[in-house]
Amino acid sequence: MTSDAEPRKAVGRGEKVRAAVHAATLAELVDKGYAALTVDNVAQRAGVHKTTVYRRWADRESLVVDALADHVAADIPVPDTGAVDTDLRELARSLVHTMTSPTGQAVLAAMLSDAARLPEIADARKRIFGDRLRRAEPVIARAVERGELPTDTDPGELLKTLAAPIYFRLLISAEPVDDSTAEHAAALALAAARGGVVRKG
Repeated sequence: MTSDAEPRKAVGRGEKVRAAVHAATLAELVDKGYAALTVDNVAQRAGVHKTTVYRRWADRESLVVDALADHVAADIPVPDTGAVDTDLRELARSLVHTMTSPTGQAVLAAMLSDAARLPEIADARKRIFGDRLRRAEPVIARAVERGELPTDTDPGELLKTLAAPIYFRLLISAEPVDDSTAEHAAALALAAARGGVVRKG
């Protein structure tokens, strides 16, 4: 095992260090889970001294929160295919692929395990899902502008309707989650929107 006194491979400064530590944090979550994650192990995996980690993050919780938020924000691209049905399918497929990956499973576990009882993790979960909704709202706004959806469609409610069947299978029923799940979720969300079920107010 490498001690803090031994030389480590330099990973650079600034954003390079941040990215390396984030990647190491996610890797530790995948390999060991939140309960066994330590700053020492993250630092060793990232190739930095633990003092470097503590200069940026006060404790394990703040490190995990930052890594989770950064990963989720970067991992769900916002499509612009020119049609709402294909946009929703792309969003749903992206969500399925992310959440069924090893890292996605580790993210879910961290946010829904004992760690979720910590105020920092609970706040991060709200922030992460809220950010995901906000980033995807332009998809719905463009569809309204093109006349594909009613003008009073609530983007947030539509996107929750899209995600609900996927998360239900992932977290409740333990049924398989794949591209067919994404297609079904997109079809349900589109039907609900066109039927006026997800209106503002």
